[in-house]
Amino acid sequence: MKSKEEVVKEMQLVVEQMRLDDIEENPDCENEFFTCDACGGVKSLAGSVQYGNYRLCNDCVLYAEVGFELGQIKDIEELIDAMEDKRLEADCEFIKQEEKKLQN
Repeated sequence: MKSKEEVVKEMQLVVEQMRLDDIEENPDCENEFFTCDACGGVKSLAGSVQYGNYRLCNDCVLYAEVGFELGQIKDIEELIDAMEDKRLEADCEFIKQEEKKLQN
C-alpha cells in the first residue's frame, strides 16, 4: 500500500498534467475563469474537472482525488461540505474587495 505522501505526490503530477493537457488542447482556457464550487475561488478553467453538478478548480481536484485515493471521502459532496468554511472565506474576501472599490 502506498503511503499518504506517495499518493499526494502521484496525484500532484496527475493533476498538473491535466492542467497542461487542457492548455495544450485549448490555450484560451488558461485565461477563462469560473467560481470553484469547492473553494469558492475564481480560478482558471485549465485543469478544472466537472464532478456531477460541481466544477472544481485544479487545486480542489487534487484534494478530491487524494481524498478518494486515501478513502477519506466517498463522494464529491463530502468534499464540498468540508470546504464550506473556505467558500465562506472567499465570499467574505470578495465582499471586502467590492466595498473597497466602492469607497474609492
